[in-house]
Order: sequence, then structure tokens, then C-alpha cells
Amino acid sequence: MRLPNLNGVRAFECAARHLNFRLASEELNLTQGAVAQQVRNLEASLGQKLFVRKPRGLELTGKGAAYFTEIHAALSRVAQASAQLSPQSRSVVLSVPPSFASMWLMPRLAEFESLHPDIELQVIASEALSDFEADGVDLVVRQAAPPFAPDLRSVLLAPLNLVAVASPAYLETAPPTESLEDFRAHRLLESSHQNWLQWLGSDEDAGKPARISRFNQTALAIAAARSGRGVAIAPEALIEPDIEAGELVVVWRDEAETEIAFYAVGLANPGRNTRDRDLLAKWLCGQFGLKWG
Repeated sequence: MRLPNLNGVRAFECAARHLNFRLASEELNLTQGAVAQQVRNLEASLGQKLFVRKPRGLELTGKGAAYFTEIHAALSRVAQASAQLSPQSRSVVLSVPPSFASMWLMPRLAEFESLHPDIELQVIASEALSDFEADGVDLVVRQAAPPFAPDLRSVLLAPLNLVAVASPAYLETAPPTESLEDFRAHRLLESSHQNWLQWLGSDEDAGKPARISRFNQTALAIAAARSGRGVAIAPEALIEPDIEAGELVVVWRDEAETEIAFYAVGLANPGRNTRDRDLLAKWLCGQFGLKWG
């Protein structure tokens, strides 16, 4: 049997799904008249009426409904077969705090890319809460404290371990820091987390106000400290290379116990991209000597 015009078949299938020529024309990116004409041509070639035209839309005839069932299934099989031949995109979305992204992740990203060149990693720099489904995020790193929701899987990457640091050049002429209150004599640098305010309290609580310069990201405060502008606070995990290289010197440690730490968090049973998400999570945890599951 000779096949009908496939453009007409596609137009009929789309119009039958919507029972409306206008909606079908929008989906197919054709004019409404063109869709209606293709359907009329199909009906003529088949010798059957497929639709009953009504003022407010379309209604399938009995034979039209039976034809739609078969055509819809056939076009779905064509779409599935075509998708199997197309190269599959391997994309993973990682959401991390901005300073974690610039200070910790970026220097190490080339290693992940060399290990997994087929995975397209998308990095979102944000501290906001992520909705894994609505935001399309596969894995997050956050400063957080347990417990986490039962549908989430988490690994503690590193304790917060806040430290005060300054450059060797700054410390050559800086006042001594034998006690926490001694820092009020220094130029203090902090991020939006306002750690100095938490450590020292408000100016009303002390006789001498502190000189504090604030930045919206920890990375900027650390950059200022590295250039000799003062003393900054940061999680030790983010600045270990600077400390090891001697560019920054630890002058104070926060000894207070806290459950807040850096955690890698993802859905326990993600509905998509589980394999590549787990490859990223395993690499990330491996950088801290840990395992993801």
C-alpha cells in the first residue's frame, strides 16, 4: 500500500491530540490554514473523514479516533528510535557557595574535566537553598548542619574551622594578638557572614570600636588580606594552599564547637542522571579523602 503524505499524517496527529487546528499550528510552527489544508489532503487521499469540524474545535470521527491511536503510537516509536541514535547529553549541575567555587573548586576543576571529559559540568555559585527538582540541580555543597531531610544523601566534607589570617608583610608592623580583644587594634576584613562581629561582639559591648571592612564574599576578604590590608576570617579548608605557601599566616583559631560544616548533598534517589551525578560526588568527596556511598 502506498504511504500517505507524512506531513499530512503529522498534522493530523498533532491536531487530533489538541482537537484544535490553532494549537496544532503553534506546535508545528505552521499557519492554521496550512495545518487544516494538510489534514484535508490526508482525508482526501484516505477517502475518509477524520474530523467533525465544530465552531469551538474539532471532534474525531470513529475512524479518525482509531486512526489516531495507531498513528500516535507509530510516531512515538519513530521519536524513540531517533532519540536512541542521537548522542546523549551528559550534563551535571553543581551548586556551591561563591567563595567555595572561586577558592576551592576552580583550582581543581581541570582534574575533574580530565577524568571525565564527556561530562558537561555546570557550576552555579549560590548560597541559597536549592530545590533539586525545580532548579534542576544534581548536587550541592553548603555550609549546613544536620539533620537533613530523609530523602537526601549527605557527606560531611570538612569542618568549618574558622581561622583569622593575615599576610606576613602585614604582620611585620601589626600590633600583637595575644587575646581576641587585641584584634580591635587591627584592620579587620570580613564577609557577609560577619564573623568578626560574632567573635568580638558589637562596639557597644567594648570600650574600643573595631575597624571592620566588609565584603560580600569571603574570597574578596581573603584577597584583601593576601594583599596586606588586614586580618580576615575564612574556613581553613578554603585557604589551605595559601597557608601552606606562606602567603597567609594563621593568627587565631575559633575553638568553639559547632555542627556547621561543609556538606555535599544530593537526592538519595534522583530521578535523572544518577550515574554522572555520582561520578561528580565521588570525585568531590575523594578530594577530602572521603567516599560517596
